[in-house]
Amino acid sequence: MTPRLTPDDEAALSGARGPGVALAMDVLVSFARAIGAPSFLDITRAHVDGCLYHGQASLDFVERLVAGGTRVAVPTTLNVGSFDLIHPEIMRLPDAEADPARRLMRAHEALGCTPSFTCAPYQTLLRPGFGEQIAWGESNAIVFANSVIGARTNRYGDFIDLCCAVTGRAPAWGLHLDENRLATMLFRLSGFPASAEATDALVVGVGLIVGLEAGPAVPVIEGLPPPRDEDQLKALGAAAASAGEVALFHAVGITPEAPDLARATGGKAPRAMRDITPGDVAEAVARLSRVPEGTALAAVCLGTPHFSDAEWTRLLRLLRDGGGASQVPIYVNTGRETLARLEAGDAFAGLDAARIVPVTDTCTYVTAILEDLAGAVMTNSGKWAHYAPGNIGVEVAFGELEDCVLSARAGRVVRAR
Repeated sequence: MTPRLTPDDEAALSGARGPGVALAMDVLVSFARAIGAPSFLDITRAHVDGCLYHGQASLDFVERLVAGGTRVAVPTTLNVGSFDLIHPEIMRLPDAEADPARRLMRAHEALGCTPSFTCAPYQTLLRPGFGEQIAWGESNAIVFANSVIGARTNRYGDFIDLCCAVTGRAPAWGLHLDENRLATMLFRLSGFPASAEATDALVVGVGLIVGLEAGPAVPVIEGLPPPRDEDQLKALGAAAASAGEVALFHAVGITPEAPDLARATGGKAPRAMRDITPGDVAEAVARLSRVPEGTALAAVCLGTPHFSDAEWTRLLRLLRDGGGASQVPIYVNTGRETLARLEAGDAFAGLDAARIVPVTDTCTYVTAILEDLAGAVMTNSGKWAHYAPGNIGVEVAFGELEDCVLSARAGRVVRAR
């Protein structure tokens, strides 16, 4: 199917807006034809995932756009790169890898993108609103935008997200459209006590199960305890997107398009249903911990997705209330804007013994930052635990944030309960 083009689309394709826009429109037309999208729609903003250096092709594509004088057509935030531009001293990349990583990040800035370099753009000033049509890359950001905010994006990959940003257009298909946002698979929490709280382990475990079993279906979760804050929904979505292809989930009575089950499904019976029991959650979380209690730690890694203001508040309170020095560094991935606010307010005063290592612009599971890989690494992030063993070759222990702080002080894996 060849998509219908407006006069403006035709002009962009013909080069009236410059060679870079013509290239981007040509890519989008080919993409729309491949997926069967009948037309295009306007977007209000984009989030580009291509800053992470994967090879020369990504750099060539972006620098070709820059050379043609191309600029993004809508406000565009940038996902993490492979380099911490704020703290270059913590990077452990050889120059042959560091130079193109920095170059790729700077090339995106030259296109007029906002140098946010965060995987959590939804917790910045550029957060979209309910119903906004956007084009976002980065799996957790996509899930959060669709599910928690109710904005609309498909799971766009590298180059496609940037082409949408350059043209201000996206194919009219998938989760941009009402009918494709209805839930078709029900996950029902069963066997949990009425007093059950939404712990970090619970939301991550549910996310992993949903991600593994939903496939291409839009899932709806019934019976999820009220989350402590939106960061727990962030963790659930990140786990689901890491374990599977989820780009949108509904949680009955919690997310904006699911005030009740009938609204989430459009009044139709789900095509499939799956009960999630406490045992299922415990098993899913246990698979993230590849080492037993007592195992020596090399580090603790937090902030995948990037730590928010609220998460920093929880962590700093735990570090101050418990006292005692950390035996291993606590790496915290966070957005540069978030860190700037903390540093301006003296948030880290008196915490030298805690051995906090802030990381911006990137994440510790995607590039060489950790100083010591001799021991296991502990995290409260389902996404970090899922990817780090394959990406950087470490053994992982998963736990609540409280467990991570206790373990950092002990220098080994321990748990509060």
